[in-house]
Amino acid sequence: MTNNSCKPVSPPISGGAGGGLLFINIGTLVGVDESGLLRRQGEEMSCLGMLGDAWMMVRDELIADYGPMSELPEAAGCEVVDLKGEWVFPSFCDSHTHIVYAGNRATEWLDKINGLSYEEIGRRGGGILNSADLLRDTSEDELYRQAMERVNEMIAKGTGAMEIKSGYGLTTEGELKMLRVIRRIRETAPVEVKATFLGAHAVGRAYAGRQSDYVDLVCREMIPEVGRQGLADYVDVFCDRGYFTPEETERICVAAAEWGMTPKLHANELAVSGGVQVGVRCNALSVDHLENTTQAEFAALRGTSTMPTALPGCSFFSNLPFADVRTMIGEGLGVALASDYNPGSSPSGDMRFVASLACIRMRLTPQQALIASTLNSAYAMGVSDRLGSITRGKQARFFTTVPLPSLEYFLYAHHTPLISKIYLRP
Repeated sequence: MTNNSCKPVSPPISGGAGGGLLFINIGTLVGVDESGLLRRQGEEMSCLGMLGDAWMMVRDELIADYGPMSELPEAAGCEVVDLKGEWVFPSFCDSHTHIVYAGNRATEWLDKINGLSYEEIGRRGGGILNSADLLRDTSEDELYRQAMERVNEMIAKGTGAMEIKSGYGLTTEGELKMLRVIRRIRETAPVEVKATFLGAHAVGRAYAGRQSDYVDLVCREMIPEVGRQGLADYVDVFCDRGYFTPEETERICVAAAEWGMTPKLHANELAVSGGVQVGVRCNALSVDHLENTTQAEFAALRGTSTMPTALPGCSFFSNLPFADVRTMIGEGLGVALASDYNPGSSPSGDMRFVASLACIRMRLTPQQALIASTLNSAYAMGVSDRLGSITRGKQARFFTTVPLPSLEYFLYAHHTPLISKIYLRP
């Protein structure tokens, strides 16, 4: 067990006793779930379990038990932590990030203010290609240092699991370099980390005008080398207007499947691209962005294991439409939320603000937004059997807040410093 006093870049410090930790006088235990569900869909997304005036027992870094204070067990062998009315939430799970990058793209933000679109910046040689140039000239040690600042920032804001993508290398060595940094983060950070290979984020500069040849490089050289070195859990493709076609995306997914990489796709950010449909055909774990969707996408997702994932931080920062998640839920689908933390279109990993945006701009209820950013986002990175809820036997990754007047207040007052302590692994 680890706890952290919530300073922006302070690493967690070890805590707890060998016999376990008994938390008492919890104001409200949020995210209680013994249903056995790995995700919640449709009306289930309104069922956020809560237990007031509670206790919780943690042993061997797992949630051992919990209940009302009226049924408090003896604390033999445990360290007792009196929370004095503080609330307990399961850690946020951020299933879509790009936090290994060099420098920033603040000048492009100014371009956006002056009226240029994401696509126009890309056509001028900026955007993803700009990040690739910066990454090429940055050492692995420096990339790791910069990325860990972002990891610690995310931890301080309540995130306990994160997926991290490559995609700013755009050469075989550049992609491997990023994935080695992600592996180092996985080995040293106190959070769950999943790695995604995103060589098809854009066409590398050396292949300008030769997109088909670049797809060949991804399939025949990058993917086999990533697979041989065991550097990625998932594969992603930017399947959208001006980037990669559904046919190219499917080819990349098929090649990656031979190396055990499951798809998690960028889809329908800039246009109705066919990315959702190809994701479903390839048994993608998630399809992400979805700023542009129609009934055809909802129908394609219904009854599948693929999780629609919305990225409201990207819509907010880039002035894009917000994904129609209310219709998705009304269609019986589950929805996950993630930050899309990246230097160009969403430079923030604050999952509490992401959940608040989902309430303000997408009209999710706080209960739905919290499920979407915990259990369902854990599902979207393949860890909801272990994380994402307060469940007996799941890993004890959670944070506490100051005593709250209501659940709604936590997302209503989205930048008030309410988080008190972070509990993660040592």
